[in-house]
Amino acid sequence: MMGDNKVSKIIINIILLSIMLIWILPTLGLLITSVRSAGDVSNSGWWTVFNSPLKFTQFTLENYKNVLTVNNMNIAFRNSFIIAIMGTFLPVGIASFAAFGLAKLQFRGKMLIYGLIVGLLVIPLQMTFIPILRIFNTLGISGSFVGLWIAHTGYGLPFAVFLLYNFFSSLPNDLFEAAYIDGASLWTVYYRLALPLSVPALASLIIFQFLWTWNDLLVALIYLGGTQDVAPVTVRLANLVGSYGQNWHVLTAGAFISIVVPLIIFFSLQKYFIKGILAGSVKG
Repeated sequence: MMGDNKVSKIIINIILLSIMLIWILPTLGLLITSVRSAGDVSNSGWWTVFNSPLKFTQFTLENYKNVLTVNNMNIAFRNSFIIAIMGTFLPVGIASFAAFGLAKLQFRGKMLIYGLIVGLLVIPLQMTFIPILRIFNTLGISGSFVGLWIAHTGYGLPFAVFLLYNFFSSLPNDLFEAAYIDGASLWTVYYRLALPLSVPALASLIIFQFLWTWNDLLVALIYLGGTQDVAPVTVRLANLVGSYGQNWHVLTAGAFISIVVPLIIFFSLQKYFIKGILAGSVKG
């Protein structure tokens, strides 16, 4: 039995190591390509740098200098931050109110409302593009930050409410009843009790929503309507490489910079991530 357990652990470790390599290799290739010159990128693959130690001395940071000046990429990074920050905190904030009300307040029809919200998760985004775009055009907010904020908020709310509802439902009712008996108002209970206790779930939700908003290309292309003044970095990167692959070395530098921001967000909130994912899975 002990021998079988050791063999099983070895097999699991080999599988996990293989999966890790599959995920790391593309990122490593992106990083190496981003510090190579245009001629080297065109003439040989990134893996050839390991053939000769001298090739490591040919690395340059010129691509990173150029990426902030080519095609207004610096403005695109600023736009991505504006879109991602508001596109994250708006749905998280609204969902926290909705989930708390659905989980801890008693009113008629709340389960019907919750069922309708969860049902929105199965609706494909593509079905909503044309009608919402027509509404945005009528209101004059297409091609603006406001339009993208509303779009990301609407698309992110169903999952946000679903996740936070499960967490709030797992919190003991006795805790809130004791607060009400002590004279706490509904706002005080929400702000002083519910929010501090829901930090793991909120952190996980912020990670999911920020990654989705930061990496989004499709929603930005649809609702921007060709407006480049508010285009995020994903749209700029998609337009950076032409039909014949020019500026490929600059593209890799921009792409690597764009993935650094989500990595910083993830690792800074990593300690809450697992807690948030498991939140509400066990009734407490």
